[in-house]
Amino acid sequence: CGERGNEMTDVLMEFPEIKDPRSGESLMKRTVLVANTSDMPVAAREASIYTGITIAEYFRDMGYSVAIMADSTSRWAEALREISGRLEEMPGEEGYPAYLGSRVAEFYERAGKVVCLGTDQNRIGSLTAIGAVSPPGGDLSEPVTQNTLRIVKVFWGLDASLAYRRHFPAINWLLSYSLYTEMLDDYFRQQGSEEWVTLRREAMRILQEESELEEIVRLVGVDALSPKDRITMETARSLREDYLHQNAFHEIDTYTSVEKQLRLLRLTLAYGEEAQNLLNAGQPLKEIFAMPIRERIARAKYIPESEIDRITQIEKDLRTEAANTTGGVA
Repeated sequence: CGERGNEMTDVLMEFPEIKDPRSGESLMKRTVLVANTSDMPVAAREASIYTGITIAEYFRDMGYSVAIMADSTSRWAEALREISGRLEEMPGEEGYPAYLGSRVAEFYERAGKVVCLGTDQNRIGSLTAIGAVSPPGGDLSEPVTQNTLRIVKVFWGLDASLAYRRHFPAINWLLSYSLYTEMLDDYFRQQGSEEWVTLRREAMRILQEESELEEIVRLVGVDALSPKDRITMETARSLREDYLHQNAFHEIDTYTSVEKQLRLLRLTLAYGEEAQNLLNAGQPLKEIFAMPIRERIARAKYIPESEIDRITQIEKDLRTEAANTTGGVA
């Protein structure tokens, strides 16, 4: 909605190459595109959001789980502002119509889970709405962003610096949040992932600590950090590069099950734990960072779903190698 035409061309070129991990078919076969680029009439841009979510509701009512991505709701709001101006309506903040908040709410409130009508009462459909907001100059205080944040409970903050470093998805883990985390804890426990909650909190603690330590590194350099902080930085680097980084075009890394995510996270945090134990036992940092097992940890995300027991084996080998090294130091 309102974006450049070449971006839609990129979608048409790239989506057919992405395979559905369940069916093996092209993702394009289960995708509907509604394109109203910036050079199209303003009325078309205003209507495109409603067209897209109505199509999504059609499939939801058939019992499917549907995701609608609106890119971008900021351009849609600009179309509303232009139409409002031509109708000579009373402008609100920054020229947007006074009813901007209610229109944004009406869009997101159409998402949800429903029991479909029909003879089969067990047929359930769901609709997830994902809206991309493009604030001018990255100003999160502008009306479209603020009205969106008042309604939604999940925020993914895209970070240009991550994209420049070729870290995809370029979602800033410190800016982003979800108000559904506690609700989902029971789901992960039902999946047999009792450790998930503890591991997730530990990973976030390490990433937040890394952000604080980066200020010191920028001022005086990494050599000013204590050995314990150096290990924290290294564990956070492993979390970023070996766990959070994902290649959508890699046949294995494009999709990861909950069970594999859990094992990868446990493996990454186990490395930080064992590194701290080795440091406490008197092992030099240089030798800790040179452990041969590190390369296997970095490549673990490319292990196929059918062989995820290899990830657990890498964790066992890590603890064995650390125990042998600790015994040698003692």
